[in-house]
Amino acid sequence: MVSKKSGRHHPARRCQEGVFYGRLLTAPSSSRSMCRLRLTLTIPYSSGPHEPSGSIKILKRQDYIVFYINSSRIKEVKRVSAVESIMHIGANIETNVKVAVVVPSYKVCAHILDVVSAIGPEVARIYIVDDCCPDGSGDFVLNNCSDDRVVVLKNKENLGVGGAVMAGYRAAINDGMEIIVKIDGDGQMDPSLISDFILPIILGEADYTKGNRFFDLEQIRSMPRVRLFGNAVLSFMTKISSGYWNLFDPTNGFTAIHSDVAKHLPFDKISNRYFFETDMLFRLNILRAVSVDVPMDAKYGDEVSNLKASKIVFEFLFKHIRNFSKRIFYNYYLRDMSLASIEMPLGVVLVLSGGIYGVANLIGSIHTGISTSAGTVMLAALPLILGVQFLLAFIGYDIASVPKRPFHRLRKKK
Repeated sequence: MVSKKSGRHHPARRCQEGVFYGRLLTAPSSSRSMCRLRLTLTIPYSSGPHEPSGSIKILKRQDYIVFYINSSRIKEVKRVSAVESIMHIGANIETNVKVAVVVPSYKVCAHILDVVSAIGPEVARIYIVDDCCPDGSGDFVLNNCSDDRVVVLKNKENLGVGGAVMAGYRAAINDGMEIIVKIDGDGQMDPSLISDFILPIILGEADYTKGNRFFDLEQIRSMPRVRLFGNAVLSFMTKISSGYWNLFDPTNGFTAIHSDVAKHLPFDKISNRYFFETDMLFRLNILRAVSVDVPMDAKYGDEVSNLKASKIVFEFLFKHIRNFSKRIFYNYYLRDMSLASIEMPLGVVLVLSGGIYGVANLIGSIHTGISTSAGTVMLAALPLILGVQFLLAFIGYDIASVPKRPFHRLRKKK
């Protein structure tokens, strides 16, 4: 029960009870600010506007209503499924969302049954993709799992995590699923968080959500230091190549995507192996899809990673450079042109010319023993300074150009 008392006593004449989507003003201890609430709202009678004041505020955003509620005034909070019925006021909210989960399966027989059993009722279908697993994980699930939501797909050859996920995407799209969640079968990802990943998509705030294990600084301590350093480096490289400067932890495989966005992805061009999650972000940016991070805790058990950093360093570096070049060409020259389209090449030319000129004169000065004149120094320094300023301006524009309008909502309007 949530109520607000005022100086004058008025009987509570309006009462709405049901399931609402909401955001707490005070973030809970888990650092997740988004949650779903089952509330009984008792709103005092007011002769003024019908919108409640005080601790409860109703904000209408396009086709749904969000309740902003001060968590200190809530006496009872119960988490509910994202697909349960919603009592709404003057809004038309889509409630029967078909959610599917794709689980790539390769040498995960020890964990996959626990993963499937932990998936909640908000999920309509579970696709287990046996990526030519030598342990026969697909048959293992068929023989030991009685969940009627489970569908086992088998790849004839090992395609890697990306190939397995895209096989699941295709099946989910063909079956009419609306939101597709991807989790790994090794038990590192908590299926109870699925509702947190699909909620921003249901509310029309995002097209794609992904996990971020770096929100809670206390939890980061449980992450191996080598993996922590590697994720930090990869995150910075991904920000540059993908254009999503607001995202972190790019290799996190806990994701959710709206099917309208997935339909427009070039599955035959996306990397099949370990570069899959990073390549997905590049492709999503080309579509101008809105992507957001969802806080989650890192879990490490007895699972064995098949990723060898020494084997993928140069491959990742090459692919990041390739994706960055493509993104710049697509977004700043082919699709649109702006002042940033001039700033970047001009900055690069000025930096290179000033640097080359300065180094050449420095080498000549060393060989001849004659000090470089002030004018020569300025001729080298001025292009460098201007070039750096142009490049910083371009980076600022690029950061401000992170997609903000959800792709799947724009498609529905059309």
